Amino acid sequence: MGSIILDGILNIVPGLHAGIEFLIESGSVPSHSKMIAFDFFIFSILLKVSSTIHYYYTNVKVSRFTSISLLEFKSMESHGKLNPLTLIINDAVRIFTELGFEVATGPEMETTWYNFDALNVPPDHPARDMQDTFYIKPARTNVQSDGDQPDKLLRTHTSNTQIRYMEALSKAGKNPPFAIIVPGKVFRNEATDATHEMQFHQIEGLMIGENITLAHLKGVLMEFFKKFLGPDAEIRLRPSFFPFVEPGVEVDVKVGGKWIEVLGAGMVHPNVLKNCGIDSEKYQGFAFGMGADRFLVMKYGLHDIRLTYQGDLRFNQF
Repeated sequence: MGSIILDGILNIVPGLHAGIEFLIESGSVPSHSKMIAFDFFIFSILLKVSSTIHYYYTNVKVSRFTSISLLEFKSMESHGKLNPLTLIINDAVRIFTELGFEVATGPEMETTWYNFDALNVPPDHPARDMQDTFYIKPARTNVQSDGDQPDKLLRTHTSNTQIRYMEALSKAGKNPPFAIIVPGKVFRNEATDATHEMQFHQIEGLMIGENITLAHLKGVLMEFFKKFLGPDAEIRLRPSFFPFVEPGVEVDVKVGGKWIEVLGAGMVHPNVLKNCGIDSEKYQGFAFGMGADRFLVMKYGLHDIRLTYQGDLRFNQF
């Protein structure tokens, strides 16, 4: 029985065979300088065996451990799966990169300049209020005067990255055209329910060139949704307002015979381009921002987006 257990352990934990042979042949415990590695070596064996036995008794419900060969445990090991939200984001990024977009990333803790000012958001805009945005208190209270809001905050959208990207491009002496896609986490100070969370994920898109129009925006989004939802996907654009685009539009997708609002978009406001050092007389383009969590609801029929952040392993079984 002892040889069966040993053979089982050797098959369950790859790479341990040589270590165990060394211990058997030497007939001694490693020197003091190797004790830490030795302890971890033994601990890894015990941890693997105990977790495998626990899985076996929990899922197979046998009455006698000795009647089953440990060699069977190797095929019973559970493997990790990506969170469905990660799958959604990866799929979207894959499609946009196939369309020629470059992936860009930016910080989640941001300044008011990159999150609001450079994006043409006026000082009295409701999004700047403390009840809508998570502001970060400075380490020293005497840094700001009474009544002033802190300069640091948790970004409320991934649009901060388009500012940083264009600013870096301008400082490097480069010019458009370019097209970027920005996936990332954002934060809003709001009550949570089945359709709202104070943290969620956005996928931002930005394309700038000399002759980019709304027709290009519609073409890109139509191609994306046909690949993402299927060839029968339909979209429509409705007039809307966002301070960083002009004109602005809401984009709806037809799913199950119903139109669902999925993202906001528009032509980048000339002030935004100027704030980044881009010649707004020569270059123009579009931007859009979509919620990855909303796509999770559309694609998998999820009834409560809060499930994506609760760490329940059953949620990862897609």
